Amino acid sequence: MNQDGYNNPRTALSTPSEKSPGPDYVDQAGQKKQDDIRTACAEGNIPALQQLAESEGGLLTDSLRQLAWPILLGLPAPTVNASNEKLAESDDDDGRWKELPHHRDEDQVQLDVNRSFVYYPHNLSESDLERRRSQLSALISEVLRTYPYLCYFQGYHDICQVFLLVLRPALAARCVARLSVLRIRDFMLPNLGPTTSQLRLLPDILSRADPTLRRHVATVEPFYALAGTLTMYAHNIEAYRDIARLFDVLLAREPVFSIYLFAQIVVDRRDEILAIDEPDLLQVILARVPARMDLDGLVARAALLFAAHPPETLPAWRRIARASALKTARDPRQAARQTLRDGAAWFDTQAKELQWLDLRNSLLSVAWAYRRPAKTVAMAVAVGLVAFYVRRNSTLVNYVVSFFS
Repeated sequence: MNQDGYNNPRTALSTPSEKSPGPDYVDQAGQKKQDDIRTACAEGNIPALQQLAESEGGLLTDSLRQLAWPILLGLPAPTVNASNEKLAESDDDDGRWKELPHHRDEDQVQLDVNRSFVYYPHNLSESDLERRRSQLSALISEVLRTYPYLCYFQGYHDICQVFLLVLRPALAARCVARLSVLRIRDFMLPNLGPTTSQLRLLPDILSRADPTLRRHVATVEPFYALAGTLTMYAHNIEAYRDIARLFDVLLAREPVFSIYLFAQIVVDRRDEILAIDEPDLLQVILARVPARMDLDGLVARAALLFAAHPPETLPAWRRIARASALKTARDPRQAARQTLRDGAAWFDTQAKELQWLDLRNSLLSVAWAYRRPAKTVAMAVAVGLVAFYVRRNSTLVNYVVSFFS
């Protein structure tokens, strides 16, 4: 029995059905936790759901996730048919999104969708696989067309695939929209600058957790964590039950917790990593997320790491933009009350900051290209004045950036 009073809920190991990719059976030992999850959902008690999601076994079953995930993301609790605990059919897609203009990234979406559903669900016929892929394409297209400012990234389909397997398509679209705009917004901006800023937190965490290990990997840039953190580990973990359980805690915790998870994965592989000295091989090894992990133990250790070294104590945290999802969703309970309009405003702020940085770098490049000893100081002052003026006149940013491009 763990510290929350729950026994380890052993789940059935039968082959998942096509409709329910993960086992949905929990023995009598997990009954109390199931009841607690239902009660927390009925009450909209997010702190209780956070504790339950983080504790051993996570949210246990897909039927419970269907109730809890929308609440964790700030949506009303889904209506449930009391007789069989199935979600009501009131969230059907009305199809209006299909009338919206195509998103600029839909061609890439289709390429990625064609490579989806590789690991789960199992034993799909060709027709069932095609239907699943069609649903996934529609889900992503709906979100992108409805919020056209979002930029698609490769790996987004891995995240959406998990939501589609847990939730009915229309509810999945609403949940993915809130996830995209309010929690993984940094990944959907016009460039990878904010994503890179997030990865810079990783060396700081390793420095606090294991200075020796940090020194050993100091020559390797933290981009090895990109695939894992960018896709909420859906690109790395091949077992459906494992990724659904990991999503429980990622949706319940603050977005930055994903970085702490990766740091803990690296620390857990300490001996393997310290045995490698060749930088190129080290980069490859660091990027690997073990296919099989004790997820409950990993989550518990990452939570302790987070508590010991919260993000505000890390030097790189100061370089995270104020409008970053890491800071605006720092409190998951507060984030659940945010609106999509709030997220759009933060996106706009971040996009303008990125344009400003691009402009500054372009101006500095021009100054460097035309540098002469007698004019270096004058050019630097001119660049500074131009940049200062343009920053306060954002309507010029797009024009000047495109000119230097």
